[in-house]
Amino acid sequence: MRRDAIFYAIFKRVPGLFFELVEQPPAEASNYRFESVEVKEPTFRIDGVFLPPPDATSQMIFFAEVQFQRDELLYHRFFSESMLYMYRNPSLYDDWYGVIILQSRSLEPENTTIHRSLLNSSQVQRIYLDELGSPDEQKLGISLMQLTIASETQMVQEAKRLIERVQQEQITVLAKEEIIDVITTIAVYKFANLSREEVEAMLGVKLEETRVYQEAKQEGREEGRKEGREEVKLELVPQFLARGMSMEEVAQLLNLTIEQVRLAAE
Repeated sequence: MRRDAIFYAIFKRVPGLFFELVEQPPAEASNYRFESVEVKEPTFRIDGVFLPPPDATSQMIFFAEVQFQRDELLYHRFFSESMLYMYRNPSLYDDWYGVIILQSRSLEPENTTIHRSLLNSSQVQRIYLDELGSPDEQKLGISLMQLTIASETQMVQEAKRLIERVQQEQITVLAKEEIIDVITTIAVYKFANLSREEVEAMLGVKLEETRVYQEAKQEGREEGRKEGREEVKLELVPQFLARGMSMEEVAQLLNLTIEQVRLAAE
């Protein structure tokens, strides 16, 4: 399971969750758009960028990096890509803020001296998920993100508690349906080896009623209509299975045989 991919999928679905972490959220936080942007010279892609709405008072851009494995060049890459993006778009933004989310402090590069002025500045925030405290004591959005680092046993218990909180608390930042979707997204990624029925029984929810399942189904219908792209369809099989669909459903939506789906899943 690539947990950084889970975070980006969650940020794409609910950008407001990111600003639950940020110490200096902008006034227009709810209207920011999460994107993966391309920068040329040479061409590379920045996975986590939050773009302000066109009518925002301050055109501050937020760069996000999620890291779950050691990378000694983490800050070299993060700062060089961020600065190059702003260099290529000088008239679009008037300020920037960087957020680096790490599973734990142990993933910090050994030598951070070269970037100390940026890392210690008011424009950069480092967050260690395992130091945020008990999920029960956090804002709901932060508790959702902490699910990604929980063990499988803890994840089930914490997911159920979060669902109970959703039902009991007065939710203002996120709709209850969005929160259930986020929990479900994390669950189907983390328990990709389980069937849809097993995930449903474990969490006490119906995957067919969640947006992550409906989006996968719609995406499957669209891919299933395309001719001559069998290789692409086979690549999508694990993704759809991980989002709660059965082999039979995937086969039907993508116009594949059950045997093709089974082999692609393996």
